[in-house]
Amino acid sequence: MKKPSDQNLSPSTKANSSALSGALSGLSFDTPPHVLILEARFYDEINDLLLAGAQKFLEDAGCSYEVITVPGALELPSALNFAATAAFTLEHDEFAYDAYVVLGCVIRGETTHYELVSENCVRGIMDVSLGQNLAVGNGVLTVENVEQAMERADPERLNKGAGAAEAALRMLKIAQKFGVSSWGM
Repeated sequence: MKKPSDQNLSPSTKANSSALSGALSGLSFDTPPHVLILEARFYDEINDLLLAGAQKFLEDAGCSYEVITVPGALELPSALNFAATAAFTLEHDEFAYDAYVVLGCVIRGETTHYELVSENCVRGIMDVSLGQNLAVGNGVLTVENVEQAMERADPERLNKGAGAAEAALRMLKIAQKFGVSSWGM
């Protein structure tokens, strides 16, 4: 049985763009969050869709954001760690992000490369997130084929880019509730 306080933490029942308009409820902040979007640009058309969904969601939520592109999914954890470490060690405001959105796509091929990339990318993102107390929304698609990727990336369909942006902001809200900040903030 859900407690009343749990209701605003439930995942959206629909992930398309019309359902996301209601996803902003409970996401008001005293100061608009500054978000880093890290994208693994390997499949341009898929990434364009993921990025468009994330950007629109963040804009609708009143956030500012910066986009940094890395070559592929395996580079996402390192880039996330670089960004968080820079905020902590350099103490420069330009590196201070309140939340992070990671986007990319890994499509199964004929070799075991898919498993290695998928598992290490997701594990690396989780390790950095936990190790540095980061509010992260993971929008890395791991799919069997291009059709599945397009279905998930398209802002008019499942809109996983917006879903990752929403997850990052919800995690930021939860961290704030508990008085937790990233090491870099």
